[in-house]
Amino acid sequence: MYEQNLRAALDALLTGLPPRQATAAVERLIASYRGTTQTHAPVLRNRADAVAYAAYRMPATHGAAAAALAATAARLPGWAPATHTDLGGGTGAATWAVAGTWPGTCASTVLDWAEPALELGAELARAALPDVRWRRGRLGGDGERAETDLVTVSYVLGELTEADRAAVVASAARAGRVVVVVEPGTPEGYLRIRAARERLVEAGLRVVAPCPHSAECPIVPGEDWCHFAARVSRSSLHRRVKGGTLPYEDEKFSYVAAVRPELAPEGGAGHSRVVRRPQIRKGQVLLELCTPADGLGRTTVTKRDRDAYRAARDTDWGDTWPPAD
Repeated sequence: MYEQNLRAALDALLTGLPPRQATAAVERLIASYRGTTQTHAPVLRNRADAVAYAAYRMPATHGAAAAALAATAARLPGWAPATHTDLGGGTGAATWAVAGTWPGTCASTVLDWAEPALELGAELARAALPDVRWRRGRLGGDGERAETDLVTVSYVLGELTEADRAAVVASAARAGRVVVVVEPGTPEGYLRIRAARERLVEAGLRVVAPCPHSAECPIVPGEDWCHFAARVSRSSLHRRVKGGTLPYEDEKFSYVAAVRPELAPEGGAGHSRVVRRPQIRKGQVLLELCTPADGLGRTTVTKRDRDAYRAARDTDWGDTWPPAD
């Protein structure tokens, strides 16, 4: 329901923006986000920027956040946040994803430094998420945050200086009982998630997703990176800018979810995680896994084990293995 409401709000938003202006704003934003220089100023400078970003990128960032939150919820059965802070939430994609994951249970606050993004986010959410608070503030230097059940930091670390990244993650770790950080699924995005993961563990939190453990990540930086994919529908603006014909795209993302010790699932380490698309061959399925005890590995499931083979054929990239009951 929330995804449909978000789509409808974005479609209505584009009717008031000339196509040429929207396309030009998107192209400038793409150049900004692909740059390597972090900034002390917001990337979204005015309403045209905010509208272009929302129409072009919000469905994808919402899809990635929703996938990360769904994996988190699966590791915390029976738990739901009553309060949520979205650090650097901009137009609110992660807040929409929280509402879709735990409907009707959570009071959210979106904190960002870009006033145009906050104003647009409030406008988009007015009908479907009327109780969300939208607050302006710097992310890396506002001191202590009020304690909250859930903190999300979604698609924002890449915009910050290294010092501000560390400050934001440290603030999230102090404030949140559960912290979920999401970044683009690029090698650079993975490195930012890896650094955030290390800081969260150092702060005493325990990793619940996607990793099946809180020990050091077994991936060798520069040789590979951990990422997943969420399939999302493309907006008309997205197809126009990219010149694409497919009605969907796969948004690659990296993420980490960590919790305070009292919320960690009993038994500690979780199931293994499928970290590549399963390879289905005649009579067998090959699964690339990150495991609780042995790090990265591969398992082959054959038809000889009928139940496991059937489950493996239905398993997707990012799922747990064996499948959760």
